[in-house]
Amino acid sequence: MKPQNKKDLQPSQDQIIYANLLVIGVWAGIIILVATYAIYVSGILPAHVDMSQIPKLWGKGVSEYLELTHSPHGWGWAALLIKGDFLNYLGFAFLALMTIVCYLVLVRGYSRQKDWIFAAIAVLEIVVLSVAASGILGSGGH
Repeated sequence: MKPQNKKDLQPSQDQIIYANLLVIGVWAGIIILVATYAIYVSGILPAHVDMSQIPKLWGKGVSEYLELTHSPHGWGWAALLIKGDFLNYLGFAFLALMTIVCYLVLVRGYSRQKDWIFAAIAVLEIVVLSVAASGILGSGGH
């Protein structure tokens, strides 16, 4: 076996961009989560489900919880962003979106290198994640 060259072990420019973008995105997501949680617990925005009801509802199944609280499923949460408890979803959605954004960096890098197999795999990953999150197939997006 031939020893590897140190240059071969260096990350590519696209890998560095991917990592930097991921670090910035994760920290931005955490900041969004902290800010929206502070808005929720401070009561600046009214909650869809009153905090006093949470202990009573905690042990319920998802279907029963949604029915009792008149909460939406799927992407219906987006219509309730004016409620403090649903505003928290922004941070989670942002963090989930970071995976797709980072894959776009990989697609660009692999395409530049003319590494079409890996570019295609990255594109397929973006498609799978997007379809799963969209709820088009009836099981995602919740």
